[in-house]
Amino acid sequence: MDHALKLIALDRDDIEVISAHLQDAVLRVGDIHWLARENRLVVVADRFDWETAVCNNPEWLRRRSALRFDRVLACKAKQIDASDKEGVLNLLAVEFAENDPPGGAIILHFSNGAALRLDVECLECELADLGPAWKVAACPQHSEVEDAPVQQQQASRG
Repeated sequence: MDHALKLIALDRDDIEVISAHLQDAVLRVGDIHWLARENRLVVVADRFDWETAVCNNPEWLRRRSALRFDRVLACKAKQIDASDKEGVLNLLAVEFAENDPPGGAIILHFSNGAALRLDVECLECELADLGPAWKVAACPQHSEVEDAPVQQQQASRG
């Protein structure tokens, strides 16, 4: 049974649900579309289907999904080479920090310290699967150090 996701986020709790579904999504830099005139960012990614990834399930799935943010005032990239359209990013988390309610910053955290920061009027986000799932050979794994908060990682290095 194929069950496509369609989720909307309007607050921090909602974005945490979307973040959980997008953990370990992979995407090409060329699949990040900043539409400045529309105040919109659209990202197309292959998300790992954590919903169906139960213990000892030999059939893991990925799904092509679109992530859309509206009411975006600015988009800034850190350690992402926009000219490398084939560069691959691994999405770890999406978070929202309210700093001038209802506005704030949305941060998409990728592996190796890469990030996108969106300054938004308010949180308005949608995650939607675009088609059927396909089987993949492995389930993403994380080390404890990789999953630890940045402060803990820095403290353990020194």
